[in-house]
Amino acid sequence: MRASIVIRLYNEEKHIARLLDGITQQAEKDVETILVDSGSTDRSLEIASQYPVKMVHIQPEQFTFGYSLNQGINLAQGELIVIASAHVYPVYPDWLDSLLAPFVDPQVGLTYGKQRGSSLNKFSEQQIFHHWYPDISQPHQPYPFCNNANAAIRRSLWEIDHYNETLPGLEDLEWAQRIMAQGYAINYVAEAEVVHVHEETPQGVYNRYRREAMAFKRMFPNEHYHLWNLAHNLTSNIFSDLKHASRQHQFIANFGEIFWFRWMQFWGTYRGYRQSGPLTWQLRQTFYYPRGSHRMPQTAPRHTEPIQYHD
Repeated sequence: MRASIVIRLYNEEKHIARLLDGITQQAEKDVETILVDSGSTDRSLEIASQYPVKMVHIQPEQFTFGYSLNQGINLAQGELIVIASAHVYPVYPDWLDSLLAPFVDPQVGLTYGKQRGSSLNKFSEQQIFHHWYPDISQPHQPYPFCNNANAAIRRSLWEIDHYNETLPGLEDLEWAQRIMAQGYAINYVAEAEVVHVHEETPQGVYNRYRREAMAFKRMFPNEHYHLWNLAHNLTSNIFSDLKHASRQHQFIANFGEIFWFRWMQFWGTYRGYRQSGPLTWQLRQTFYYPRGSHRMPQTAPRHTEPIQYHD
């Protein structure tokens, strides 16, 4: 079997069917799908049971992102492991082909693809997606950024180094650092595009960034994140978001949301970790700084028809 898709699942009845539909419509058919459920209480499992999937069940109190992934990969038979969030869905039927293609290079250990939001995502998060996931692919990127909402790894590397089960988040970044230290490459694949749906409250945004910042502090214990960092990141990102919202004629509709989202993002960051040590400038830009006002280069128009989903 070429690939196994591992999906972490908890109360995703709104989204899981669309992801599983998208998987069935992929051109790549030599795959299996494994769901790791951590105690869903809604209709997620009932919906998922209508598709050809394997189920792994863990207790909610056992959950960490790393533990859940390790449990799913342990059951997988594919030589390549695709990792997807339960609230993403592929845009094109060549999503898997695109995500897996770089592995023909034996030096590539990890790939990750583009993410875009839906109409349910907050405007500021849409800006983060555009900044983190540009329209141009980057083979052998020089820094260990990736995201396990839409990624793939070599199982052989995982067998040597499992995901860290003690981190509160960012298990993907920590694993990427380890394989880069071993000489393996990370490829960003813009063509492997998914829609990543977030319907977060202000408290949810705060909790997410606080958790990720706690993980960063664990990974870089000598780092610090001061109030002046918070103030700089907050003001620069709010200004950037308002500028982009104005250009898109969405200024009034998103004005208040931009302020609370960015406040919760960076207040959560400040509360979760105070760190700044061995991070490259490129990685700092990825996590903290808004997109520039310059026009980004665009990929050529795709000639692949997108998947037609039916709600």
